Amino acid sequence: MAIVTDSFPYSLREISSLPEAERNAIYSTLIAPWVYEQFGIDPATGEANGHRVIQFRAIAGSRAVEIIVRRDIHDRDPVLYLHMTDTFNNQILVLLVVVNDPDAPRFNTDFDQHGNRTVFGTASRNIPAEIRAMEAGLAPGQVRRGLRVFSQMVPIFEQFIQRMGHDIFLIEPLAYHNAIVFERYGFSYVRGLQEMKRIHEGFQPGNDLHHRLASENPFRQPDAWRSVRKRSWAIHDGILGYPFTGFQMYKRIGRHAGVQSFPAYDW
Repeated sequence: MAIVTDSFPYSLREISSLPEAERNAIYSTLIAPWVYEQFGIDPATGEANGHRVIQFRAIAGSRAVEIIVRRDIHDRDPVLYLHMTDTFNNQILVLLVVVNDPDAPRFNTDFDQHGNRTVFGTASRNIPAEIRAMEAGLAPGQVRRGLRVFSQMVPIFEQFIQRMGHDIFLIEPLAYHNAIVFERYGFSYVRGLQEMKRIHEGFQPGNDLHHRLASENPFRQPDAWRSVRKRSWAIHDGILGYPFTGFQMYKRIGRHAGVQSFPAYDW
C-alpha cells in the first residue's frame, strides 16, 4: 500500500484522481483499526479469507466516493458503508454512513413485497418487515442492528477532514433519529433547526402531532412522543403530512455544540 503523507489534497475529486494505490491508501484512513481487527481484514491488502472485502468506488474526476467494507465477500450487507461528496463550494458533505452488525437478524425493509427497492421508504414500503424491525428495536432505514460505534468514527473522520485542510464538514440526516444522534455528537444545523423544534413541540401533549398518535397504528402508538426512535417511526409513517427532507447539519472540527432541538426523553 502507498505511503500516506501528513496532508491530503483539498478535495475528494483531487484524491480520487491520484494513482489507485495512493488514492486507496488515503481513503483507507477512514476505516477504523477495530474494523480490521474485529473482522480479520488485512490492512495492507484489504482482504479477508483470500478475497478483497474493501471496495473504493472513486472515479477520477468525480466529486463523490463510496467506501464499502464487508466481513466476507459473500455477505449481503456491508459492515461499513460511507458515501460522501464535494459540494460546489468545496466543502465535504457526508451523504450516508451505515454500520451493520453482520451477525444480527436482518429485516428486509429495503425491499417491498413485490421485490422493488423501497429507497428508505420513500418509493414504497414493506410494512410487515418494518413492524418486525421496529419491535426488535431498530429505527427507520435499518435492516440490521448497528454496532454502536459512531462515537469512535467521528474523531477518525474529523482527522481525515483536517488533513484535507478543512475545519468543517456537512452531513444530511435522512431521518429524525439521525438528526438527534448527530446533535448529541456536536453537529449544528445549516437547515432544519426551527423545524426540529417545531416537531418537538408538536409531539408534546395537547399539540398537533400528539393528537395524531393512535393505538390502532403500530407506528404511531400513544407513547411514541416520549421516544426518539418511536417519533422517528411515526414521522417515517407520515405523521407530519410531508416528508422529512431538506435537513443539513455541520460539524466544526474539535468543537461540540450541544443539543439544540429539545429532543425526546428516551431513545
